[in-house]
Amino acid sequence: MPSLIICKSKISNLFKKPNKNSELTSQLLFGEKFIVQKKIKDYYKGYCVYDNYSGYVRMNNFEKAKKKKLYRINKKNVFLYASPNNKKKTKKNLLFNSKILILSRERDFIKIGRYWIKKESISKLNNSSNNYLKNISFFLNTKYLWGGNSTEGIDCSGLVQELMKSINKKCPRDSKDQLIFFKKKILLSKIKKGDLIFWKGHVAIALDKKKLVHAYGPKKKVTIMSISQTINILQSKGLNIISIKRPT
Repeated sequence: MPSLIICKSKISNLFKKPNKNSELTSQLLFGEKFIVQKKIKDYYKGYCVYDNYSGYVRMNNFEKAKKKKLYRINKKNVFLYASPNNKKKTKKNLLFNSKILILSRERDFIKIGRYWIKKESISKLNNSSNNYLKNISFFLNTKYLWGGNSTEGIDCSGLVQELMKSINKKCPRDSKDQLIFFKKKILLSKIKKGDLIFWKGHVAIALDKKKLVHAYGPKKKVTIMSISQTINILQSKGLNIISIKRPT
């Protein structure tokens, strides 16, 4: 029978095959859920609860899901403290979009598991917004990582997904599926902030009529570029815009 587990590591890689040298296809953050279908050596085979994305995860990065997580890390990077004391900061940290359960509160700190974090670092999971780009600054200059889903490494479709996730919107993992999922088509002349520009195997986010942001492999990071420049660069590589979609 399938069972529900939860990520207990800062990041857990999702692999295409049950092998640490296999292709990285996605990642789960602390507190994210995974459905186990079967065990293979040191790996669980299954899928992520958020997007049904399937693959293999290392067993030692997960534990049995207990109480429901009700809060989300709302900062780029949050350090853990050994006690509710500013002088007790450890080298351990959690990343933006990680999910947590509050065990207790003391002064400006909340307890999660064995550690404490500052209360200002969290918000309720049910907080929603239409501005999915409000935290884009957390990802600027983040290194490009194929299959990455965090502020420590991310790819183009992972960037779109994590931003959508932060405002409680569903979003597929891969750009080819995002292209199908978002329905409203937009002409290039009508483009505005938040619109998604799709090429084969790539997606970028418009910041306005002239600029876009994307996790761009050739630059090895999340970067802001001119829309026209990006179109020209990709056209020179034989890639034309497939579609422009407006998330609604």
